[in-house]
Amino acid sequence: MGGLDDLWRRPEPQLLPVPATVRGFRIRIDLQRTKPPVWRRVEVPGDILLPRLHELIQATMGWTDSHLHRFRTSNDRSPPEFLTQFDLDEGHEGMLEDDVRLDQLLSAEGDRLWYDYDSGDDWNHVLRVEKVLDGPPPAPTCVGGKLACPPEDCGGVWGYAELADWVRSDYDDALRPEVFDSTEEGRAWLPAGWHPDAFDMDETNESITAVTAEPIPDVEELASLLELSRNRGARGLRTALAHPSASGTTDIDADDAAELTEPFRVLLDVVGDGAALTGAGYLKPVVVEQIAHRTGITGWWIGKANREDLTWPVWELRATARALGLVSVRKGRIAPTRAIAARRDDPQAILRHITGRLPLGTTPAERHAGWIALAVVANETPAELWEESISELLFGLGWRDRQGPYRAPSSDSPTLDALRLLAGATRANWRPTGVNTAVAAIARTVIRARADV
Repeated sequence: MGGLDDLWRRPEPQLLPVPATVRGFRIRIDLQRTKPPVWRRVEVPGDILLPRLHELIQATMGWTDSHLHRFRTSNDRSPPEFLTQFDLDEGHEGMLEDDVRLDQLLSAEGDRLWYDYDSGDDWNHVLRVEKVLDGPPPAPTCVGGKLACPPEDCGGVWGYAELADWVRSDYDDALRPEVFDSTEEGRAWLPAGWHPDAFDMDETNESITAVTAEPIPDVEELASLLELSRNRGARGLRTALAHPSASGTTDIDADDAAELTEPFRVLLDVVGDGAALTGAGYLKPVVVEQIAHRTGITGWWIGKANREDLTWPVWELRATARALGLVSVRKGRIAPTRAIAARRDDPQAILRHITGRLPLGTTPAERHAGWIALAVVANETPAELWEESISELLFGLGWRDRQGPYRAPSSDSPTLDALRLLAGATRANWRPTGVNTAVAAIARTVIRARADV
């Protein structure tokens, strides 16, 4: 069997030597098979690593990083490709993308690299070097582009083309009934203000700046938050982060672990070894109904609770479970990740996995809000005061609501969503109350284990 495996194994990507001098590239990114073409032009330093290039492409095109991706070095039937850490966790073998630089793959005008996103909708991009830049390598920047990014989960190129024609007709042309039941439903499903011919380069560059900033290790991130709190006089945050309920325990017994992880274990149980999604990428109605019933959502939700796009608590549970690395989506199916599949019946193992992933988020706003959420919860703040407390602390750090400079920002963050679910939000109308000492213990564990400040 070894010989047969070798026969079908993809060839390894071939890397160029790391150049002695870092140069910049002007690259055109084309979303293949779109007519007229959706494209962007970017300038990037040659030493950008593939994971950061992935984030740059997501921000430049306008995707939401909701699906898996792959880089490949040719357009052949079985091309050399790079794997993500998720792929390795799932048992695939090959070259990890993490330490690969762009200038180890591209070096001259006309060189190409392919980037595939969402194997269900098959968004395939080609990156072509238009120019090798002289002088110091540039910061990642978008310098041109045309047309809006297609909406996520719209059915690939053909679904996008139909949506684009519909919007361009000012919603006069009827969509196929299997797409939307009504014009109103279709317009509500589209991203707010989406028009296929719109492209805002300034907005795109703001997104690029947000995702390409160098990540800060947990210790440094918390230390910077403490320093910021000192400078701004945010004494409450400084106390919360530096001494999260110093006398409080971080122990979680088996009964607590089972209660805390219940909604995630329900999702894992209903999904089983894997479940097919709808053509639009949602959980099927029978799956939504089972999850909503077993997690307690149907006890307070107004509606049938049989469509994920119309039952946001189920969508939130699935999205959080995915962000925590409990489930994955690929090729139109949702399934437990390899890291959790063998442990899905072990609440304490699931809880350890979740604790190791917190806080969630990639942008500075999400990360700050996440750490503050952990600090508020760790100090045994009643759940009904979480949002207010987090917003006040964020305001003290200088964050403001986008609608005005004098308004406190929203407390929302992926980390807070996870903490709400652990606190029993699915059975409490998404508004848990009181002090949950077990969730507080989890928050203390994260702060104490992830940073020594």
